[in-house]
Amino acid sequence: PGMDLDDDVCLCFRVSRRKLEAFVRAERPRVPSQLSACGGAGTGCGWCVPFLKQIFRRESEAGVGALSAADYAARRAEYVRAGGGT
Repeated sequence: PGMDLDDDVCLCFRVSRRKLEAFVRAERPRVPSQLSACGGAGTGCGWCVPFLKQIFRRESEAGVGALSAADYAARRAEYVRAGGGT
């Protein structure tokens, strides 16, 4: 059945899958190692690091259906500020 959202991914620091997925959506880390800012995930024994990378990839590459309209508009504003578009 797979892990529930409230199951801990980082067992050392008890960081749940829900917390990590929300962190990636809200903070938009640029690289997977930045998930360590979420409760120290991945900085203990290291077991969860490959799983953190999976969460990072899955949440970072989520399509338009995973975004709220406000998040979608905010991302566009960032894109335009960074010189995207015309």
